[in-house]
Amino acid sequence: MQRNMAETVLGAVVLLVAGAFMLFFYRATDIAPQTGYQLVAEFDRIDGLDAGAPVRIGGVKVGQVLGFELNKETYRAIVHLTVDEQIKLPTDSSAVIVSAGLLDGKFLTLQPGSEDEMLKNGGRIEYTQSTASLEQLLGQVIFSLTKDKDDKGSSEAPAPEQAPTQAPAPAPAPETHP
Repeated sequence: MQRNMAETVLGAVVLLVAGAFMLFFYRATDIAPQTGYQLVAEFDRIDGLDAGAPVRIGGVKVGQVLGFELNKETYRAIVHLTVDEQIKLPTDSSAVIVSAGLLDGKFLTLQPGSEDEMLKNGGRIEYTQSTASLEQLLGQVIFSLTKDKDDKGSSEAPAPEQAPTQAPAPAPAPETHP
């Protein structure tokens, strides 16, 4: 009987620890659903941006990315996002996809504009900028290095050798003294 009671208590402790861990994880990762107004932005590329990624202004999280779809006419990626209700964005605000680091994912940063009119729920951010992929950046660096090397090689071509116009003078004979 004591053995069953010990197993029950141990099981309850395990469940409490698991519940505490889940609560900590929920708060630490900030995966709670965001409330606020929804906006839409179109990008040429959204590589690495995931649903649930943070939306930031000046490095402070003010919302999150909800999801994506493809504009079948322009073949651009449509990003759905939320912004905190207390944050009012002018209609000329811009959205930029930014890399969090080499190993981290990407997030969306908003740069407020200066218009007097504000975006409303369902509004569209007109000014967007995608980030170049790491492969594109490396390709550009490698291409520019090889191009510079080729340019230097062609501009520093050796001058053609000129034929001598005079025969060299013979070396003087050594003097001998008896």
